[in-house]
Amino acid sequence: MAADREEEVAERGPGAAYQAFVLMEELRDKLKLLGCEEDEALRRHNMRPLSRHYFALPTNPGEQFFMFCTLAAWLITKAGHPFEQPQEYDDPNAVISNILSELRSFGRPVDFPPSKLKAGYGEQACYVLDCLADEALKYSGFSWKRPVYPTEELEEEEITEDDAELTLNKLEEDVVEEESDNEENFIDLNVLKAQTYRSDMNDSTKQEEILQSTTDAAEWNLEVERVLPQLKVTVRTDNKDWRIHVDQMHQHKDGIESSLKETRGYLDKLHNEISRTLEKINSREKYINNQLEHLVQEYRSAQALLSEAKEKYQEGSGGVTERSRVLSEITEVLEKVKQETEEKGSSMTDGAPLVKIKQALTKLKQETIQMDIQIGVMEHTLLQSKLKEKSNMTRDMHATVIPEPTVGAY
Repeated sequence: MAADREEEVAERGPGAAYQAFVLMEELRDKLKLLGCEEDEALRRHNMRPLSRHYFALPTNPGEQFFMFCTLAAWLITKAGHPFEQPQEYDDPNAVISNILSELRSFGRPVDFPPSKLKAGYGEQACYVLDCLADEALKYSGFSWKRPVYPTEELEEEEITEDDAELTLNKLEEDVVEEESDNEENFIDLNVLKAQTYRSDMNDSTKQEEILQSTTDAAEWNLEVERVLPQLKVTVRTDNKDWRIHVDQMHQHKDGIESSLKETRGYLDKLHNEISRTLEKINSREKYINNQLEHLVQEYRSAQALLSEAKEKYQEGSGGVTERSRVLSEITEVLEKVKQETEEKGSSMTDGAPLVKIKQALTKLKQETIQMDIQIGVMEHTLLQSKLKEKSNMTRDMHATVIPEPTVGAY
């Protein structure tokens, strides 16, 4: 993008890079004529006074684009075309398209892509706003007039008590001293000439009437002493006089010419020395190139071999990476197998289960013995009960067969 901008500037000339600043200056003047700073519609959007280079230089693209759209909508409305004020979240492409369509409707050419306006600054943005401001001024009936230059009034002579005030008796001596001290101080010769001419005319008109003096010398001296402080001529400098500037220009020109005569010889000598040095450098460079040609060829061949070795290394490193991945997978499987083997070996060499089995068998034997004893006791008890029952039955049977006399004897 910067290269395209440089090519465009080169095609249009060296002054094209500063065209945005010129347009921005003109735009500020036109906005002041339109009353941009006092408008209530813009104040609602927090529109602040624009600086001299606001749309010419990038500061904050987002803020500049919003200000550009707001100001363009306001100018279009001022030009007599109703235009809705854009909002912050509107589509930028749609807003730019609407602004350019309004600009074309005014008959203004648009020979740049719309994307140039997305940044909110640059020559294109200044051009669009300047054209819209022209249309707004045209719609409001404004017309440019010829400038009226103010007339320069001569400053009143200030009568001050300083070294520049001279009496008429010592005018010539003091003027010579002041001119030697300060070349810029000068006497207003036109005023003195007018006063002298006026006094000569009065003398010529009254010369026929006054043939001899009737004034008393003492009164004349008193009057001279009384009026003497007021007879003063103020020597002042006027820096606006064009003669002083012309003299200064001639002095500077003479100084430049005299300095140029002295420096031209030094510059020519320096130019010749630089030219000889450049020729020596070129010859040495050619000599070195010729001497180091075979080394350059060897270096190029070494570079080619190095590039081939790098390619082979990259290919080999790719295979190493794949094999490293396979090796890591195999290592993980091997670790799992080792872990299972260790678990089985530890379970086989562990005697705790066998001890538990033996203890269980011993306990079972003891319980079996106790059960046998209990079974024997129960069998004995059962046998005793059966024998007792059998004896009782036998006795009962014998009792039932006893004869009656025997019974009665009892």
